[in-house]
Amino acid sequence: MLDVLFLKSPFFLLADLHIQYVNLEQAENHERHRTDGFSSTEALVVRRGDPFRISVQLKGRPFNPRMDSLRIKVTLGRLYVTMPVTFSRKAPSSGWNAFMDPNDLDLQNPSIFICPPAFASVGCYKFQLCVFTQQGQRRCAVGDFILLCNPWCSEDAVYIPFEDQREEYILRDSGLLFMGTPANLVSRPWSFDQYEPVVLEACLDLLQVSPQHQKSNRMDYLNRSNPVYISRVVSAMINSEDDHGVLKGNWSNDFKEGVDPSKWTGSGDILRKWVQSGNSPVKYGQCWVFAAVMCTVMRVLGIPCRVVTNFNSTHDTNANLVIEEYYTETGQKLNYSKDSIWNFHVWVECWMTRKDLGSDMDGWQVLDPTPQQRSNGVFCCGPAPVKAVKSQCIDRKYDIPFVYAEVNADVHTIIMDQGQVVGFSKDTERVGSLICTKAIGFPRLHNITGDYKYIKTSSAGVEVFLFLDKSPVVGEPIRFMVKIKNRQKVTKRLKVHLNAQAKEYNRSPSDTFWENHGIMQLAPMEVKVLQQQILPSQYEKVVGDNLINLAVVLEDMATHEHFLSSEEFNITGPRIIIQVVGEDSVVVNKAQTAVVTFINPFSHPVSGLLTVAGAGLIHGETQFRMGSLHPGGKVSQRITFTPSRVGARMLHASLSLSNVSFTIRGFRMIYANSV
Repeated sequence: MLDVLFLKSPFFLLADLHIQYVNLEQAENHERHRTDGFSSTEALVVRRGDPFRISVQLKGRPFNPRMDSLRIKVTLGRLYVTMPVTFSRKAPSSGWNAFMDPNDLDLQNPSIFICPPAFASVGCYKFQLCVFTQQGQRRCAVGDFILLCNPWCSEDAVYIPFEDQREEYILRDSGLLFMGTPANLVSRPWSFDQYEPVVLEACLDLLQVSPQHQKSNRMDYLNRSNPVYISRVVSAMINSEDDHGVLKGNWSNDFKEGVDPSKWTGSGDILRKWVQSGNSPVKYGQCWVFAAVMCTVMRVLGIPCRVVTNFNSTHDTNANLVIEEYYTETGQKLNYSKDSIWNFHVWVECWMTRKDLGSDMDGWQVLDPTPQQRSNGVFCCGPAPVKAVKSQCIDRKYDIPFVYAEVNADVHTIIMDQGQVVGFSKDTERVGSLICTKAIGFPRLHNITGDYKYIKTSSAGVEVFLFLDKSPVVGEPIRFMVKIKNRQKVTKRLKVHLNAQAKEYNRSPSDTFWENHGIMQLAPMEVKVLQQQILPSQYEKVVGDNLINLAVVLEDMATHEHFLSSEEFNITGPRIIIQVVGEDSVVVNKAQTAVVTFINPFSHPVSGLLTVAGAGLIHGETQFRMGSLHPGGKVSQRITFTPSRVGARMLHASLSLSNVSFTIRGFRMIYANSV
């Protein structure tokens, strides 16, 4: 559809008054509605609750308000509303209306303002503008526009009150996803890509492809006025379990039929691939990919959204709010329970009012597109009010018990020896130990744990503690200490078992790759500290994107009591360093240079593929093959980028190593000026 709509029918040329063309005034409307990021699309994109202006070029005699009238018909599917064009700005906000400004009236080239109500449905609309003369003759013009939610409008259910929040949770097209462990966070750059080609169309197509729309497009269009409904549709459509959803999940190590989830760096490639394949699911996704793509879709539709990471996130299969973990007497973790604790799990929060629950449930809502269990028969989750999770209002909609267990379940640790329980402990603090999102306006973490749960003070007095000296880094020894305290007034003789296993973030550990055993004696009330280390040569083969489960088990040789302490942690990989030449003078539409540098920290040579991308900076992505780099070796690559839009943009790089299962990342925020 063109910005200017021409009508060439001879019927109109013979009339004394007809519409020559309608100008959708895209540049002005996009700026007014904060949709100028979508300017690459041909469509007019506006937000509900605020008027947008179209200008009409009449041919023949001027419009005469006493003799002529204008009417506009707005259509969404088979739903429509017809409204007269008035001369009053004070039309009621309870429905659609249209007006001409009486203080700025040009009867030959009138401007008409169309006002969608703040509760109008999201979607692709058609409008028809008709002129009626005294003789009853009618002349019409047609046009299209896309209508989104409006977090700037106080009457909209997604209204969020502060401009910095709207900037971060609607307009920002890049961010950080947090992974790893609470003790050693990894921030992964992600490009949400909401302004990139095809992404807007893909997000709207997602609504059209949904089972709700296929079952009854009329009811679907009516319900799209409600962000609660929209968010449930999107949550289900991000995964492909029940429908033609965007992503196919895969938690195995076999990704040969698709893309390893850790290799994705942005939503744009995924959504474009989904559209171009005729809505076949894109392979593959895991929780952070599902959540990041959903964040893109919600921001495009105008619903404030942020990506949230919950560390030590449980999946409570029997809904008893208890997770059982089993260990051998030598510290090896066993896969005995259907319940699981993921080192981290990623979902999204969307901001909206909850008229269905009451104003006390307004605000951030948990939505989880990762397919874990069904909600009302469909693989989706939420929206569950964060306030309801904290206050344990488990009788409210939707899926609050499931989310509550993810952040608040108790952990029972059981030590087994030849089929018998020889040790037991209970931990009420481990689950949901850190819940976080990206800070507003800054590339750092914002701790929101207190929004989900009441923070308790941990109890003291355990017999054994395990501490990492510092966050482990690839190429350096993992140094840790075991602190053992004899709290009784008798001498203790103890067996000490240390065990390390590699594990994926959402699975039980694999076989032991390092262990150490010994015997020690403690005098009454004595405290001893054991210093230990695991060398790079002992862990490099298993590190990759894995985590490490490290455990110590003590056995009292007199009483045969067992005591356990464990720690799950990630090993921080090296970072790619990005430096921008003339960083303070980056301007739009001018080529700039960045230098991407990597230093090999491994004890063996590495090679791989370097990928550099950045929405609004580089079209698509740029790739370079890195040859064999010896230990300690350094390689630098110069790349050229040209900013296409003013503002902050993320330039990010990833290096997929070919001989080590490891992806190395780095990013730099770049601000482009207009001149």
